[in-house]
Amino acid sequence: MEKIRRFIKWWNRPNKSVFADYAQAFIVIVPIAFLIRTWGYGLYQVPTGSMETTLLIGERFASDKFTYSFIRSPRRGEIIAFNSPLFDYSESGTFSNWWENYVWGPENWTKRVIGLPGDHIEGKINNEGHPEVYINGQLFHEPYLNKFPLVPITYQWKPRTYDPNFSFDEQPFYLMDGAQVRRIQKIFKENGIPTEREPGSTIVGAEGSDIFDVHLKIKDKDGTDEYWVMGDNRLGSGDSRMFGPLKGKLIHGRIFFRIFSIDTDGSWLIVDLIRHPITFWKRIRWRRWLQLVS
Repeated sequence: MEKIRRFIKWWNRPNKSVFADYAQAFIVIVPIAFLIRTWGYGLYQVPTGSMETTLLIGERFASDKFTYSFIRSPRRGEIIAFNSPLFDYSESGTFSNWWENYVWGPENWTKRVIGLPGDHIEGKINNEGHPEVYINGQLFHEPYLNKFPLVPITYQWKPRTYDPNFSFDEQPFYLMDGAQVRRIQKIFKENGIPTEREPGSTIVGAEGSDIFDVHLKIKDKDGTDEYWVMGDNRLGSGDSRMFGPLKGKLIHGRIFFRIFSIDTDGSWLIVDLIRHPITFWKRIRWRRWLQLVS
């Protein structure tokens, strides 16, 4: 106790230098911020269209990390944030592995929980040629799936969701250059490349397959549960169809609140504003600000 009293007296000593004041504030604030960021709440930016139209590229969200850290495990249907399952992690239990998981390392991904530990998950193609998901033998209904087609906005495909009820220049989700989209579609058509992806279509290739049959382990060889996660935009999502079951230890938050929504894939809004001072304001989606998401 005497050592603690001496430390408190030293900490509250009078006539401290400005440098000492800042140093002490840094010593207090950084650990608190780290604890909140790691086990409390997090902030995320949507980098891809894998969760369209529930989440759009450029939107910023808050996540609840506290619930998964101390109260319960993820539930079916929740939107989660997790560390990339494709990252080459260091050996478990090492400082490098801790650093990668909690400080700096893999990308953050966002998907929806479909299968829980112990579930039998099946992906099938029905008689109409549309993919379906079955959980423990029962058809799983998914009202949140993207109901709109995708079109390429670059010559490398890079699809975006669009509403056929509006022209390309008046889209509700993304600001599009109609003339450019039509040029790209023309070139794709001339080369025998599909110019759209219709909702309900199937995928088989680098993004995975809509046909799968997996039993999720309650505890795998690393002692962690397995989950099956998929994007709401099934035609533009790299998810468990591609990388398989997700280890529960990689999950770190539940996405629950949309802070704001701007059509940009840049990380720094001020840079985007400087580069595109006119179109920047057109890309603000005011109707999607400050909303709970599920």
